[in-house]
Amino acid sequence: MSRRAVVAVAATAVLTLGGVGLAQATTTAAREATVAPRFLSVQQRGEALRVAGSEAAQVAKALGLGSRERLVAKDVTVDSDGSRHVRYDRTYAGIPVVGGDLVVHRGADGSIRTSDWAYAGSINLASETPKITRQQALAAAPGHARHGQKHRGTQADLVVYAVTGVPRLAYRSTVDGSDATGHLTREMVVTDADSGSVIDNYELIHEVTGTGNSLLVGQVSLDTTQSGGSYTMTDPVRGNTKIYDSHGASENSPSSGATLYTDSDNVWGNGAKTDRATAGVDVNYGLSKTWDYYKATFGRSGIRGDGVGATAYAHVGSNLLNAYWQDSCFCMVFGDGNSSNSSTPVVSLDVTGHELTHGVTSNTAGLQYSGESGGLNESMSDIFGTVVEFYANNSADPGDYYIGEKINWSVGNAGALRRMDDPTLDGASKGCWYSGVGNLDVHYSSGIGNHFFYLLSEGSGAKTIGGRSHNGVTCNSSTVAGIGRDKAAAIEYRALTVYMTSTTNYASARTATLNAAKDLYGASSVEYWQVSVAWAAVSVGSALPSPTGSAQPSTSPSASPQPSTSPSTSPTSSPTTSPTSSPPPSGNAIVNGGFESGTTGWTGNTYTISNGSYGGTAHGGSYFAYLLGYGYAYSESISQTVTVPAGGTLRYYLSVTTAESGSTAYDTLKVQVNGVTKQTWSNANAGGGYVLRSLDLSAYAGQTVTVKFLGTEDQYLATDFLLDDVSLG
Repeated sequence: MSRRAVVAVAATAVLTLGGVGLAQATTTAAREATVAPRFLSVQQRGEALRVAGSEAAQVAKALGLGSRERLVAKDVTVDSDGSRHVRYDRTYAGIPVVGGDLVVHRGADGSIRTSDWAYAGSINLASETPKITRQQALAAAPGHARHGQKHRGTQADLVVYAVTGVPRLAYRSTVDGSDATGHLTREMVVTDADSGSVIDNYELIHEVTGTGNSLLVGQVSLDTTQSGGSYTMTDPVRGNTKIYDSHGASENSPSSGATLYTDSDNVWGNGAKTDRATAGVDVNYGLSKTWDYYKATFGRSGIRGDGVGATAYAHVGSNLLNAYWQDSCFCMVFGDGNSSNSSTPVVSLDVTGHELTHGVTSNTAGLQYSGESGGLNESMSDIFGTVVEFYANNSADPGDYYIGEKINWSVGNAGALRRMDDPTLDGASKGCWYSGVGNLDVHYSSGIGNHFFYLLSEGSGAKTIGGRSHNGVTCNSSTVAGIGRDKAAAIEYRALTVYMTSTTNYASARTATLNAAKDLYGASSVEYWQVSVAWAAVSVGSALPSPTGSAQPSTSPSASPQPSTSPSTSPTSSPTTSPTSSPPPSGNAIVNGGFESGTTGWTGNTYTISNGSYGGTAHGGSYFAYLLGYGYAYSESISQTVTVPAGGTLRYYLSVTTAESGSTAYDTLKVQVNGVTKQTWSNANAGGGYVLRSLDLSAYAGQTVTVKFLGTEDQYLATDFLLDDVSLG
């Protein structure tokens, strides 16, 4: 029953950023203290990634990955207390593993505290030699495309595909086609490299359709670059972001014939479609505001955090009522709208924020663009496109929770493409989770994430925001009080960049946002609780018990999502139901002896308060202390300082399970008083479930002592020590 995925090993390197060492001495026990992300310069982030790369082999070994697996550092977040969250991609025999990404959470002392996996476990393929050729896969792929017509395969790559279950060798083939209006479609077809059968397929163009009745956002300032006697629309302040006029170039090749916007007097556009530079101004303005938002709020310098700007193409295609992000070119594409319904170029503020956020998501969690993770991907872009609109604070386009409201979109819904307060108003999006939601188009399943964010930000009920009517409905007839947009966005960003992986679904997004809220505001905070309330209001899980002094909104039972296939292995992550605070039993000098209040009263080294997430059950209540169970040399402890009452006897329930054999004590749990060992239990005591143990402490009556449970495991097989219902009286 060992908890293989929860590891704790010594760091091999100390990273210093800005003169502050990350290996500062702090406890790695579960904690409620809040943390804040540390803003890194481009150079500091580069150094952090270098160190993460140097640790990759050691991390792979500690996590139990196979000899043919390698980790490649992709991203890193550093907290104010020195903790690091390192995101790794995985390869197998040099082949990329799609859905093999993971996040390793290191404490300030350098130890690995927890990890989150897209696919949990090592990979062991029978062979990495495909039975069908790349050319065969590419030739067959167009026949399996689901969208558009006139398909053709353009590229096929050999991968290990771990998104949909057991990892297997596969080809990912890019298939281009056209829709009924002649516009580009692009999707990925994944086929088994042995049989040629289809494993998965999904859209590659991360699109949003819509925005604006006019191009006007008022007179704005643009950062451009002087070149000789003229200027180019190259933003030197934001990584040399470049804006091009594509002159109607094909969506399949937006750069073909594109020209960088150039001007002789540095005055761009005329606020109307008659000047081609006007659309470029809107794109430039939107991207600059989005860059500034991420930089000012989260310290993120550009899409990858490396200070490098992307490329954007305006005036793409003919009658293209669309805009989208493409990973392959690290670029964004913006169409001119559809002349038949007088729509404007698709270049407004929330659209540009939406598209740039697709790039951020790609370079952090990498949410797979299909199923529930695809809906979350779209939702993240809607969320931060909306937040950027509020951040810009432009009276010509005031902040609201309507998506694409500035396009003359020829549907109802007040002219908006989507709404976050009630996603169902567009006639297709879903606002409440149900088991089949992952089968929908990702632009419709995104409504659940959008709905959650609105309720968390603004709460339920009717209100006017940005001059537009909003009505925050709920799926369980509950009343939700929002925590404010800035706090909600901070929670979403931390969840995206620290806890989510490529296969995160709505159930695990709930866990990720709870973890993020706990980090930022504490496990006893209203913010933490309201995250659970807002998820319950969209039928994802149930609301946690309210913190002391907070009014619990009325809720009705709601459907809970299926268990996540992308487990979070964090021992400090919150379970579906929260422990409730309660005083110790009468006559018990031990505080929180049943661990129902989490870590309250206890200190120690890397111990886990569990509700059975890694196996085992509590003796009483829902929670217990879980020590060891790693299967390699390690030590951890849990202790409490107490005043011993007269005639005091320490009592506790202990369960021991082991993979060891025989009567030799390889792994031990020692009970110490003021550092002196009074009792020792070992793998030889395994079996029988929980057993009541006692220790006479009457000799210490009236004294304040430290009672410690110290576990030590050798380098081989695992032993689990489960401790519960500790009392002293």
